[in-house]
Amino acid sequence: MRTVLLASLRTHTRRYVSALVAVSIAVAFVVVIDAIGSGARSGVAASVEAAYPAADLVVGEEYGVAEADPAKALEVAERRGDRATVIASLWTTVAGPDGSLGDDVQVGTVSTEPDLRSQDVARGRAPTGDGEALVAEDTAKTHDLKIGDLLTVGVGNDATDVAIVGLTRASSYLDADVDITWPAMAGLGMAIPDAVAYDVRDGDVAGATEALTAAVDSTVQTRDEYVAARIVMLNQGVDVLSYLLLLFAAVAGFVAVLVIANTFTILFAQRSRDFALLRCVGATGRQVLRSVRVEAFVLALAGGVAGVVTGVVLGRGLGWVIRAWAGEAAFGPVSHSPVWLGAAFIGGVLATVVAAWWPTRSVVRVSPLAALRPSGEVTARTAAGRVRIALGLVAVAAGCAALALAIASGNMVPLILGGMTSFVGVLLLGPLIVPALLRLLGRVGRTGGPLRVASANAVRNPRRSAATTASLLVGVTLATAILSGMASARQAVTAEMDGEYPVDIALSGTLPVDAVRSVGQVDGVDEVRAVDGAEVASSAGRLTIIAPSADDREVTRDREATRVADDEILLPTVVAQDFAEGIPDELTLRTREGEVTLATQLVGSKWGRAAIVPPAVLAQLTTDAEPRVLWVLADDGADAEELGGTLGALTRGGDVQVDNNLEDQQWVAQQLDVLVWAVLGLLGVGILIALVGIANTVGLSILERSREHALMRALGLTRRGLRRMLAAEGMLLSVVAALLGTVLGVTYAWFGVETIVVPVLGSGGLVIPWIQLGVVLVVAALAGLAASTLPARRGARVTPAEGLTLD
Repeated sequence: MRTVLLASLRTHTRRYVSALVAVSIAVAFVVVIDAIGSGARSGVAASVEAAYPAADLVVGEEYGVAEADPAKALEVAERRGDRATVIASLWTTVAGPDGSLGDDVQVGTVSTEPDLRSQDVARGRAPTGDGEALVAEDTAKTHDLKIGDLLTVGVGNDATDVAIVGLTRASSYLDADVDITWPAMAGLGMAIPDAVAYDVRDGDVAGATEALTAAVDSTVQTRDEYVAARIVMLNQGVDVLSYLLLLFAAVAGFVAVLVIANTFTILFAQRSRDFALLRCVGATGRQVLRSVRVEAFVLALAGGVAGVVTGVVLGRGLGWVIRAWAGEAAFGPVSHSPVWLGAAFIGGVLATVVAAWWPTRSVVRVSPLAALRPSGEVTARTAAGRVRIALGLVAVAAGCAALALAIASGNMVPLILGGMTSFVGVLLLGPLIVPALLRLLGRVGRTGGPLRVASANAVRNPRRSAATTASLLVGVTLATAILSGMASARQAVTAEMDGEYPVDIALSGTLPVDAVRSVGQVDGVDEVRAVDGAEVASSAGRLTIIAPSADDREVTRDREATRVADDEILLPTVVAQDFAEGIPDELTLRTREGEVTLATQLVGSKWGRAAIVPPAVLAQLTTDAEPRVLWVLADDGADAEELGGTLGALTRGGDVQVDNNLEDQQWVAQQLDVLVWAVLGLLGVGILIALVGIANTVGLSILERSREHALMRALGLTRRGLRRMLAAEGMLLSVVAALLGTVLGVTYAWFGVETIVVPVLGSGGLVIPWIQLGVVLVVAALAGLAASTLPARRGARVTPAEGLTLD
C-alpha cells in the first residue's frame, strides 16, 4: 500500500491542493488570532505597563497595598541592593503662587530612580529630592504655573512646600496633576499607597520574590501578572480580550473541522471508483482505510507547517495595517507565543485527522461492486437520511437549550457550546433547508435558461448543495454575529458613558461675565451652556445648586441623566464626598427667601460641582439666580488634555473648578477601539477562510461533475452557456448561504448580547447594522460568483468527448 499511497499523492496532487489549502488556512487562522490578540493586549496594556517601567516585580493587590508594606518592601530592596519605588496617590489642597489650585487636586508619586520613573518629562527635569515636584502640562497651563514656582501641598501642619522642576505629558493611567516623591507624600499623613514597583538588580527574581513574600502581607507578582490583573479590574472585573480570544479560538477550531471535513468528503467521494478497484484487486478494507488516513496525516503535516508560516506572515502584516489605521496607542506591536504556535500546528494536525475520519469510513463501507455502480443519493426517505435529520433536530434542540442556559447564567461556555451545537444541527439539516431555499429563489428568478437550469441542478443533489454552502454559511454567520454583537456592545457602552458623562467638560464656580462667549470661541468646543444656580445653606453644609432648563438638558449627551423629579435633588458623588456626616435621606435647602426639603438621590453622573434641583425649587429659593456651572460639549476628535488646559487657563482668576470628563471618555473609547480593531482583524481572516472553503467545495464539485457537464456539451450546450450556468449556480448557492447565515448570525448575536453585554452593563439590546450586513450579503454573492469562475472556465475547456471518458 505504500506504493499506492505515493502514487495516489502524485496522481491526485491537483485535488489535494484544495485540502492542503483548507488545512493551512485553518492553522493560519489560529496563529493570526495569537498575533492580533498580542497587538490588542499591547494596546490595552500600554498605559498600564507605563506606570511600572523596569519593574520586575510589583507588590500589591487589586485594591492597593497594605499600609505597612511599602516600608517593608523598601527595607528588602535596601538590604538586597535592589531598587524600589512606592506608587501612591491622594487628593488634597494644593496652593500656587497665584492662589489655590483646588481642594481635591490629584497628587501622585514620582521616583528619583530614572528607570522606575513612569512620568514623561516634557520640559525641565525630574525631581532628585523630596522638595521638588512635577506638574502636568495642562494643569500648569490652567493655573499659569512655571518651572521654579513653589507649591504648597496639603493642609495644616502636615503641608509641605515643593518647587516645580519639570512639566509632564500624559504617559500612563496613573497620571496626576502634581507628582512628588514618596517620602514627601508620606509626611502629609493622607497618602493612599497603590503598589510598590520593585527592580531586581542581580537578576535573582526568585530570591527577591521569596524575600518580599516573607516580609510583606500583600501579594508579590511579576509585572505582567499585575498588569493583567489591573486590566481586568479596570474593565469592571471582566477580561474582555481573553473572552474574545477564547471565542475566536473555539470558532477557528470549529471552522477548521467543518472546512476540512467538507473538503475530504467531496475528495474521497470522487475517488470511490478508485477505492473500489483497489478492493477488487485484493486490497482489504483496513488497508484502504489506513492508506487514505495516512494521506490525510501527510496532508495535515504539510498543511500545518504551511499554516504556521502563513499565519506568522499574515499576522504581522495584518497587525501592521491595523496599527497604521488605528494608531500605536490603540494597537501595540505584534508578537507570537510559542505555545500558540505549537497548539496551532498540533491542533491543525488533529483537526485534519478527525475531520478525515468519518469520510474515510463511509468510503470503505461500500462494497467493491456497489462502488463501481452509480450510487443513489441519500435523501430524507432513506434510513441514513432519517438518521441525519433526527441528529440535526436533536443538535438544534440541545444547542438552543445551552444558549438559554447561557443567558440564565451569564456564562460564555454554554454560549459557545450552544452556538456550535446548534450550528452543527443546522448543517445536518442542510439537505432539507438549502434545497427549499433554492427552490424559492428559483421560482423568483425563473427568467432565463442558465438560471433555471442552475436552480434545477442545485436542487437535484441536496447533499452536494448543502456541502457547497457550508463553508460560506460559516463565514456569513460569523461575520453577521460579530458585526451585530459589536454594534450592540458599542451602543450599550456609549449609552452607559453618556449617562455617566452627560457633558464633556464642566466649569463650576464663580464664572466670568463673558464666559460663554470666550469658551465658545475656543477650538474644539462645539456647544456651551451656562446653567443658572445659587449657593445655599443645607442641612449638610453649604451647597451649590443648579436648575437646568429643558433647553440646557437637550444639548447634553443624555438628557435623562439630568432629569429631576419635583420633590428630589440629584446629588453627584463628587459633591456628596464633602459631606462629613454622610448622605442624609432628605436635604433641607435654606436661603433668606425660602426653605425647601427634598428627597436625596445619589447619582454617579458627572456634570460639575453642583446638585440639580427643579427650576421651580430654584425660583422658590432665590430670585437672583446666576450661572454657576458651564456645560461644554466638545467637537469630535478634540484633544481632551489640551482642551481642558485651555479652558482652565481661560477661566483663571476666578474660583472655577474644571472637571474634564472627556479624558475618561477618550480612555474608554481607546480601549473599545483596540477591541474593535482586533475583532475586525480576526473577522477578516475568518471571512478569508470561508471564501477559501467555498472555492474549494465549488471547484471540487465541478470537477466531480465533469462527465455530466460533458454530456450537456454533447447535447448542444455551448462553453459560454456552461460557464453562465455554473456561475448562476454558484451565486444561487451563495445567496442562500448568505440569507441563512444572516438569520443565524443575528440570532447568535442576540444570545451573545443577552449573555455578555447586559449582565456587565445592566442594560443594552440587539442593534442590527443594516448597512454592514448588506455589504456582507453582496460580498457573499460575489464570492460565490468568483469561486465558480475559474473552475467553470477550466471545466468548459474540456471537450465533450474527453469529458465523457473521465472517471
